[in-house]
Amino acid sequence: MKMSASQLLDELKILTQEHKQYAQNLLRESEEKLNSRISDDSWSVLECLEHLNRYGNFYIPEIGRRISASKTSPAPAFKPGMLGNYFANSMLPKEKLNTMKTLKSMNPINSKLDKNVVEEFIRQQQQLSDLLEKAARVDLNRVKTSISITKLIKLKLGDTFRFVIYHNQRHMKQAESVLKNS
Repeated sequence: MKMSASQLLDELKILTQEHKQYAQNLLRESEEKLNSRISDDSWSVLECLEHLNRYGNFYIPEIGRRISASKTSPAPAFKPGMLGNYFANSMLPKEKLNTMKTLKSMNPINSKLDKNVVEEFIRQQQQLSDLLEKAARVDLNRVKTSISITKLIKLKLGDTFRFVIYHNQRHMKQAESVLKNS
């Protein structure tokens, strides 16, 4: 399934902008509300964002390094890799969010969190937007990035962006649900 590289980047920029805007709106809510949970074992809004920040702490510098080191020219089309496509599509939110196990280091449950988490998320979304702009100057197929769980597996840059941004989208939906139901 080939897609236009520029169209993919444009779609991901829009999603990233929406995530940033949603987070900016969260700053109007009380910390008490942002820390409330639907149940004892569910995440609060701040825990959802902290989880994303922890992934951003890995992926944003990794993507930045790989783009900076790239000597490739942009390709007009992006063809997802088999593994990258699987990872990215598994992150897309579904009607009923299926729960997934997260690594212990990425699980923020019961962390003491405040609105700094939201501000960090907003900063990371801006960095992601900047990286999406820079990515237009490289080949999304040939630039490869490591993944957070192992350095042995590398994904195409286009798939890494899709995975990270779809993962953000998934937890934005979760945060919306928590805010609405708590």
